[in-house]
Amino acid sequence: MRKLFFLGMLGTALVATSCSSNKTGVSAGEAQALRADVMKLKGQWDISNIDFDRNYSIKPFDEGASINCFVGSSWTLIPNNYTGTYTLHGENGCPSKIQAITFSVDKNSVVSIKKVGDGEKAKRVLSGYKLMLENPTADSFTLVQSLTADGKAMDVRYNFVRKGK
Repeated sequence: MRKLFFLGMLGTALVATSCSSNKTGVSAGEAQALRADVMKLKGQWDISNIDFDRNYSIKPFDEGASINCFVGSSWTLIPNNYTGTYTLHGENGCPSKIQAITFSVDKNSVVSIKKVGDGEKAKRVLSGYKLMLENPTADSFTLVQSLTADGKAMDVRYNFVRKGK
C-alpha cells in the first residue's frame, strides 16, 4: 500500500512539473512581435552612414580601423541560427576583412554581437558588444551603441539599408 501511495505521489509530482508553464517574462504577443522584428534583420545589409560626435576618433568592434571604414561595409544576418558576417572592403586605406559573428536580440531590443574567430565556438566567446535595435523595417534599421568618451555619454548610430535598395 505504501509503494502504491508513493508511486501515486511521484506520478502527480511529475505531471504537475511537466505541465507547468515556462515563465520567460514575455507574453506570447510580445514574443511574436520580437520574433517578427528579428526576422526583419534577415538578409544582406550595408551601413549607409554612421552618426556620431565627430570630435572623437572611434574604432568600432575592436577592429583597429577608423569608423569611416565601416561606412559601406556589408553585413549578412541569418536570424534562424543567429549568425552572420560583416565585411570591410579595404578601400581608402581601410583593412579588408570578413568577420564571422553571432548575435541575439533580447526582449528590450538589445542586440548582442560576438565576433567568432576561425575554428572558435560562439559559446566559448565571452566578450561582445551591446547595441540597441531601433526602427527595424523591411528596408532599414539602426543599431545604437552607447559609449563614454571623456566622461561624457554619447551614442554611435549605425544606419543599415537593405542591399540592392
